Amino acid sequence: MSYQRGSLKKVKRREGEIWVLRYRVTNSDGRRVENVMPIGLVREFPKDKDAWREADRLGLSVRINDNPLPGRIRFDFLAEHYLRADFGADAVRPKSANTISHVEHIVRAYLVPRFGNEIAEDIKPLDIQRWFKSLHETGGLAWTTIAKMRGVMSRIYKVGNLHEHVTKNPVLHVETRSKTDYNAIVITPEQTLAILKSFPSPLHFTLVLTCAATALRASEMLALRWSDLLWEEGRIRISKRWANGEDGETKTESSNGYVPLHTVLARFLRAWQAQTPFPSEGDFVFPSLKAAGRVPLSASIFVADHLRPAAKKAGVHIVDGQRFGLHNLRHSLSNWLVNKAKVEPKTVQGILRHAKIQTTLDLYAQDDGDETRAAQGEYLTALGVGTQMVQ
Repeated sequence: MSYQRGSLKKVKRREGEIWVLRYRVTNSDGRRVENVMPIGLVREFPKDKDAWREADRLGLSVRINDNPLPGRIRFDFLAEHYLRADFGADAVRPKSANTISHVEHIVRAYLVPRFGNEIAEDIKPLDIQRWFKSLHETGGLAWTTIAKMRGVMSRIYKVGNLHEHVTKNPVLHVETRSKTDYNAIVITPEQTLAILKSFPSPLHFTLVLTCAATALRASEMLALRWSDLLWEEGRIRISKRWANGEDGETKTESSNGYVPLHTVLARFLRAWQAQTPFPSEGDFVFPSLKAAGRVPLSASIFVADHLRPAAKKAGVHIVDGQRFGLHNLRHSLSNWLVNKAKVEPKTVQGILRHAKIQTTLDLYAQDDGDETRAAQGEYLTALGVGTQMVQ
């Protein structure tokens, strides 16, 4: 049997009007007949899209499909099964909202429209590879994007194999290129200092200084509370990130950890805590003053209104439309530590919290907590904030 999505219908019940999912089943005499599964009250899910979202959350799209014999299922069934299984209760590690949205887009906007009607195990590696190549040459997709698409498709087969829906994975034999053409703008300590001096706001000053010295991702910076600053231990705890207006899981398991807190940086953070109207342990370190500290400030607004103009004024060459933001401070610190300070790559990996050292430099060495703090201290000294306040 082919994969079926079903359709929505409103039905009156004693408790009120409800949504049901209509689908077809095979009865005892072999005829295909309609059946329904309840989703929820219309007053709780007023729009079609709300009802579909609840149906997906309940896993109804998997439950309404029979389990065909291994090897003869269509790719669209395998893909939908993957979305339910890998992001549901069986997932080894919960996925962030951003990851779920990104993967669903790849599956439903690219993979299913191309391969959905084909038998999963009849899809040939060469057909996949030729399609990927056409996406780059005629579709204009970057190879890094196509490499992510390949990873998702391979994962679909891996989960299908785990649940005994398929026995092979044709994507394993498919080649893509993963090198990106993107070159991040890297700024010098002198340019960073010029940017810092241009900020009249202590909030903006401390935000950029902390980001420059710790290489935290913007979402991790925004999620910081004062309780995450472990003053006596000389560390900052990273256990969450701010995404879609709420706290969420860190980007990767290795991202969940600590970054060093040098005494120089700690001095500036303590000075900001003495000035902020929200200094309590549970308050955001970098709050939105307009929102009375209920949420952190908006990184995108800060970058557009303050950071980019300050960087251009400091002599950073930024072409209109070119990407530049807080993440460039992360690139800049790692570049300086490796190429100027000659810090051990393993130490830099510890600061950046990369899962694999290949992401940092393709080399291995020993990580040490004191060494990461010392490396951060070298950068702060080069920045010119080690001996005196610059505000």
